Amino acid sequence: MGDSNKSTKSKIDEARDWIVEHKLRSVGCLWLSGLAGSIAYNWSQPGMKTSVRIIHARLHAQALTLAALAGAGLVEYYDHKSGAKTERYAKFLDVNPHKE
Repeated sequence: MGDSNKSTKSKIDEARDWIVEHKLRSVGCLWLSGLAGSIAYNWSQPGMKTSVRIIHARLHAQALTLAALAGAGLVEYYDHKSGAKTERYAKFLDVNPHKE
């Protein structure tokens, strides 16, 4: 009974694998959600002009995107150092040392 639980991935592992495979898509989704959240927050603040609200939302989303890109860079660095990237792409490479 306990062996079947070990072979299945947890939701966190599945999410991490998806993020590793789709780095740019996850950064774009994070940017879009950050922009939407910041606009929603800024619209609840009275006394601000619309242009200031939009500028603040863009700045918040930009900062969030830079943090996400830095995180993606760290994941890429870790994958490169650990050799996980080599294992992931080995199936696409024709690695046959005896082939001439």
